[in-house]
Amino acid sequence: MTHLWVRAEHRSDEARVGLTPQGAASLIAQGFDVTVEDSDRRAIAIDGYRTAGADVAPEGAWREAPDDAIVLGLKDLPDDGTPLTHRHVMFGHAYKGQPEGRKLLERFRAGGGVLYDLEYLTDEDGRRVAAFGYWAGYAGAAVSLLAWAAQQQGGLCGRVTAHDTSRDLFALVQAELMAAGASRPNALIIGALGRVGTGARDLCSALSVRPTLWDMAETAGGGPFPQVLSHHILLNCILARPGSPVFVEPDATEAIRALSVIGDIACDPGSDYSPIKVYDRGTTWDSPVRRVHDVPPLDVMAIDNLPAMLPLESSEDFAKQLLPTLRLLDGLDEGPWARARVEFDRAIEAL
Repeated sequence: MTHLWVRAEHRSDEARVGLTPQGAASLIAQGFDVTVEDSDRRAIAIDGYRTAGADVAPEGAWREAPDDAIVLGLKDLPDDGTPLTHRHVMFGHAYKGQPEGRKLLERFRAGGGVLYDLEYLTDEDGRRVAAFGYWAGYAGAAVSLLAWAAQQQGGLCGRVTAHDTSRDLFALVQAELMAAGASRPNALIIGALGRVGTGARDLCSALSVRPTLWDMAETAGGGPFPQVLSHHILLNCILARPGSPVFVEPDATEAIRALSVIGDIACDPGSDYSPIKVYDRGTTWDSPVRRVHDVPPLDVMAIDNLPAMLPLESSEDFAKQLLPTLRLLDGLDEGPWARARVEFDRAIEAL
């Protein structure tokens, strides 16, 4: 019997979850054992899982879970250096040369566990089976617009928080733009046809922010791209891969430019393939932007868990996408699970 263990997220700003109570009920009906850790931060209360028939465990109990349990989470594991013995399903951010990713892989190698990275769960055409992309784009555009509005008032974007609904976040951004004045910025969205770009485009359009939409055709030449500097806001929505073009060169801070806010929604600053070369570390909810140049200002937003700003909507959307693949967990040697395992084995071999 397949045992799925849904762990609590340990980050204080992370309330998302990859399985809803309805999903848990359907897996249990299929014959799965489902255990869900309690959490006082999760956007979905534990009572729904208990009613669905799941066992409930204390937060952090995954460390003592049965050896055959498959641990489902989303973001970082506690950075305590302990060997990882279980099979984990999560976003590892470990396959593109990131320093923290190497540490994570070394923990898996030491413990004999396996990472099934959610980013590398793909169908036969290479498309991810589940992604938070739309809500990452929506929230990333929102924070970038908040940063632009703060600049217009001589300030720096302040702390951001989670919102119960996307309507609440929209209302906040709309109010800040109005406080900044009657004019609206223009924005360049690169990766506009993907899920991330669609979310960014929808928010910009609803707020009367004029988006210029680029995708693979517009970036096929490989750059440089002087048009980037002529926009007030750049929203990078592409998934960085080997061969990805550079959109913002290291010397862009000193260039003549209209560009004053970069929303690096894809947010992979530790990767060798990052297309944004004016910063080298992410930003946080407490400090959403990093000012990389003072006059004229250039602020970079690079929060790595943007969909957590809309934890309920993004969780329900993601969990619905992921559930059909979770149903296949009893066949780890086939389909998306096998493809994800190949990527893990390749990364371990490269250590």
